[in-house]
Amino acid sequence: MENLLNVALAQISPVWLNKKATLHKIEDTINEAVVNGSELIVFGEALLPGYPFWLALTYGASWNTKVNKELHAHYAKNAIQIEAGELDGICNLAKNNSVAIYLGIIERAKNRGGHSLYCSLVYIDSKGEIQSVHRKLQPTYDERLTWSPGDGNGLRVHPLKQFTVGGLNCWENWMPLPRTALYGQGENLHIAVWPGSDHNTKDITRFMAREGRSFVISVSALMTRENFPSDTPHLNKILENAPAILANGGSCIAGPDGEWILEPVLEKEGLLYQTLDFNRIYEERQNFDPVGHYSRPDVTKLIVNRERQSTVEFDD
Repeated sequence: MENLLNVALAQISPVWLNKKATLHKIEDTINEAVVNGSELIVFGEALLPGYPFWLALTYGASWNTKVNKELHAHYAKNAIQIEAGELDGICNLAKNNSVAIYLGIIERAKNRGGHSLYCSLVYIDSKGEIQSVHRKLQPTYDERLTWSPGDGNGLRVHPLKQFTVGGLNCWENWMPLPRTALYGQGENLHIAVWPGSDHNTKDITRFMAREGRSFVISVSALMTRENFPSDTPHLNKILENAPAILANGGSCIAGPDGEWILEPVLEKEGLLYQTLDFNRIYEERQNFDPVGHYSRPDVTKLIVNRERQSTVEFDD
């Protein structure tokens, strides 16, 4: 039925900063979700190849230190360059199984020289085609030491059965104007991806659902001390200050009335399944629609620049 959508929330840990092994884990997770009838699979922020936890554990703001330089270089080598075909395996799985995927990656963007890193949310449709790559607009606090600020190019929505899906990375979900940019394009299924932990997801998930009168899926990764591979550069330095649990999950779903469909799930690795009914959106839009009948574009209006930013433009 076109009004029903089977979704899978992939609350998994990466093989931290190991691009090849994490890709294999993601592909295995997709295969499992497909067997269970999923039509949309969502993975957490920066899952491929992992969140930069070392920044808070190794004095990441210290200038010109060997530890931070070598960890950043290791991160860059394990980041994803989409233009080199590094997501082709995942795209083929999507195509062969007619499943759509939202995936959080660290992108080493070729159009910005191929060395700087971006926290990007990639949408792959059920034909296996990458339809948008949203680079996080504003990295949060210590993230700015390793991630570059993105642009508005990926502020896009996509049709999926009767739904219109869009997504943001982590604390971008607290930014009212990017949310509005997606609402204005008809978004009614919002994807919020996180590095992990219910302190991020437990409040904003329900708030966005109530504000947008949309379904909101929050997906987080997991991370414990045991998830740091033994060959991680400066591992002993990282483990000196690392807590037992760095990211406890908190993946969840709120309905268009702002109430829980799936409450935050903690410290459990695996796939979480749910079926969403589009008709609930119409019910809740009856009395509130943030960019429709309950808006005043003659008074307030948002202008969005969706140009992909680059330092160099060639006129050949």
